Amino acid sequence: MKKFLLLIICLYTLPLFAQKPIGNSKINGIVLDSTAAKPVDFATIALYDKVTNKIVDGATADEKGAFLIEKVAVGNYKITISFIGYADKTIDNVNVEKGKDVKLGVIRLSTNVKLLGEVTVTAQKSLIEEKVDRTIYNAENDITARGGDATDVLRKVPLLTVDLEGNVTLRGNSNIKVLINNKPSSIMASSVADALKQIPADMIKTVEVITSPSARYDAEGSSGIINIVTKKNTLQGVNLNVDGGVGNRSSNMGLNGNYRKGKFGATIGGHGRAMYNNDIISTEQKSTINGNTILIKQNADAESRPLFGHYNLGLDYDISANQSLTAGVRYGVRNFSRTQGLNSDLFTNNVLTSNSFRDLKTADLSNSVDVNLDYLKTFKPQQEWSIATQYSNSNLRNNFDANILDGNKDIISRQKNVNLNLNQEVTFQTDYQTPIGANQIIEFGGKGIFRNVNSDFKYQLASGATADYVNDASRTSGVLDYNQNIAGTYMSYTLSTKKKYTVKAGGRYEYTSIDATQAGKDIVIPSYGNFVPSINISKKVKDNLTIKGGYNRRIQRPGLQQLNPNVNAANPQSISVGNPSLRPELTNNLEMGISTNIKKTFLNISVFARQTNNAISQIRRVSDTSASVLITTFENVGKQMAYGSNIFANVAITSKWSVNGGFDFNYIYLEGKAPDATGVSKTISNSGFTLRGHIMSQLTLGKGWGMQGFLFGRGPSVQLQGTQRGTPMYSLGIRKDFNDKKGTIGIAGENFFTNGAKMTTNFVSDQFTQTSTTQILNRGVKLTFSYKIGKMGFTQRKTRSVKNDDVKDGGGGGDNSGGGAQAPSAAPAQGQGGAKPQGGGGQGQGGVKPQGAGKPMPNGQPQKGEAPVKKPTDMPKKEEKKN
Repeated sequence: MKKFLLLIICLYTLPLFAQKPIGNSKINGIVLDSTAAKPVDFATIALYDKVTNKIVDGATADEKGAFLIEKVAVGNYKITISFIGYADKTIDNVNVEKGKDVKLGVIRLSTNVKLLGEVTVTAQKSLIEEKVDRTIYNAENDITARGGDATDVLRKVPLLTVDLEGNVTLRGNSNIKVLINNKPSSIMASSVADALKQIPADMIKTVEVITSPSARYDAEGSSGIINIVTKKNTLQGVNLNVDGGVGNRSSNMGLNGNYRKGKFGATIGGHGRAMYNNDIISTEQKSTINGNTILIKQNADAESRPLFGHYNLGLDYDISANQSLTAGVRYGVRNFSRTQGLNSDLFTNNVLTSNSFRDLKTADLSNSVDVNLDYLKTFKPQQEWSIATQYSNSNLRNNFDANILDGNKDIISRQKNVNLNLNQEVTFQTDYQTPIGANQIIEFGGKGIFRNVNSDFKYQLASGATADYVNDASRTSGVLDYNQNIAGTYMSYTLSTKKKYTVKAGGRYEYTSIDATQAGKDIVIPSYGNFVPSINISKKVKDNLTIKGGYNRRIQRPGLQQLNPNVNAANPQSISVGNPSLRPELTNNLEMGISTNIKKTFLNISVFARQTNNAISQIRRVSDTSASVLITTFENVGKQMAYGSNIFANVAITSKWSVNGGFDFNYIYLEGKAPDATGVSKTISNSGFTLRGHIMSQLTLGKGWGMQGFLFGRGPSVQLQGTQRGTPMYSLGIRKDFNDKKGTIGIAGENFFTNGAKMTTNFVSDQFTQTSTTQILNRGVKLTFSYKIGKMGFTQRKTRSVKNDDVKDGGGGGDNSGGGAQAPSAAPAQGQGGAKPQGGGGQGQGGVKPQGAGKPMPNGQPQKGEAPVKKPTDMPKKEEKKN
């Protein structure tokens, strides 16, 4: 730890010694709009040596349009001034003499309306963008998702699969990390599936699928990282946007406001979503113990009333032209209430021996807060240093109350589970990047994460309808106190060659120490260190053909849904419990891909291979005390291998009609351990193919009208102890823009030909067989509206921020299943009801995303506002930080 702290100090001070051009002259000037005579603040100024034609220094104009380049050596130069929406301005033959300053005076930029029009057209056509280490899906024009949430958008993203419960898998693997604007969020702490419902679809700009993360990212997320980028307003003035929707399955309301003047900016937003749905659940569970055949039949009618909220406040201040401060507060609410009547019939050797009925209520409630403060200093184009900090706090309460009724519906006994959880994280990180010559960049940084997770749970029993509750000692084993500290450092190098190769290589080292106790007794979990290499290579064969490949090693730490020892017995025939002694799993990933444009068609084909050792597998076994009870827990007993291919195409049939679709083909092999018929652990395996496909069509009808249709289907998926049947989904939406696109109204329907979708899971072992079917009544229709108030003008700024992405989500276990239907229970998606220790790791440099000038166009060329520096197409540009 001392070595790590020393590294942090060195990284903080290193930028102070950054070399500057040797000289004592200055160049200054003022950049104005040629027509309005107003300052063009944040314009980019690049200084070139006329002999070598290489950039030697640069600056950014302040809010008054003024700029200053200091310590300029004697020589002959040229200066280029650029900004988005304006034509580049070049001043040739700028001669600098010893000891003399150069005053350029007022420089006027002319607007470039034609360029802005070209940028708009390009953005609309480039539904998919390929970078050296990621695929970017531009989601802004999704009609059917209006009034929906992030789950609706992710279903249409290449390489991703989202099931009916919202569980996400990437290339068949559920071990992924989901970031929001390059940051982790404690709203992901309990369940990614539930957290995605808090993010309104209308606010999503792009979704980045990072299948081969570089060393700048933390080492976690065995199959990759999903970064959801929301729409950000970086304009001057005041803006207010109201949007909402009303439907038979859900309703939503949102308000988002922005204010910016001069150096100061503020954003505030609030979004709420209420859902109301009914599920029909049935389960058959069969086991043979001591020669007797035990059969359990269960059915339930469940009524769910989820309520999600997402609120944020952001402040930013430009200290100077090259320094900025950013602060933010994000608050999330997830209240999942559910009631159900659960009927259970027990058969022994085909004879009904008992019947029970449970009146069950669950309250899965949580709130989370993320607070960040970030500092960024830019020295010259592509040379910058940042400090980022974040505090996260997540509280969860996952309780159930059950009344056990007799045949006359009288209460004969009661049960209660109280599970309180607290997840806290403090993160510090610093990052530095600098160009080396004209075609290389080096980046390095350090990060520390200090995490504490606390779980306090009680299982209580009472007789009759009025007796007091007493603790059940067999299922109440004391408070879990789990402390995890992570120290990490990384270095990354990017090179672009004249033959259009781009290479991004690096390494990251992380050291993790854990101190855990349960009921005051130590849980021994050794500290561990991991070195994680990565390399990504892309080759632009032609202007319309790119080939890329990558290799990386990843680790995946267990989340609290796997760690939490709380005994969840909402369904007494299907009990779940975590394992505090879990260790991380290690994964090697290899991938190759090719993307091309053939006339009006974009085509991407990729293949991959993945192997995971020490995998965290979800294991089911028959209880030692009752043959009618299944216990579900997690163990480091698995080995997983996956091979697959993905094909995606986007076809612009006409300028107003486009169709895109994708197809995934995966082969998965799973190996682990499970009890045999006598209860002795043995090695088992399962394998099979998984297919997934989707197609979406968008049509612009004219006069503000638009239409979009979507169809999705997935075949059966493989789990270690069974399979899950595939499901289809479809939707259709129409919208109308009015008042110069300030307002929009629309209507969208989903699954309107059927009353619901069925999700069936089959589990098989030597001890038991189980079939669980959940029918989700998801036929729905919704009316949506939005309206924008206010007027804004261009400005731009840069920020850096913390992002942690190191913890395994508990929703999918480790079976590559993305979750799966559980036996009827209070909250199938929240088996253990515990907070997951979200966070540790994330982007090494803090998820910096400078915005505004210089954002690359889809073809990799600089836009207005980016100095025309010779540099790699896919290098992390100063204005392109999405890593």
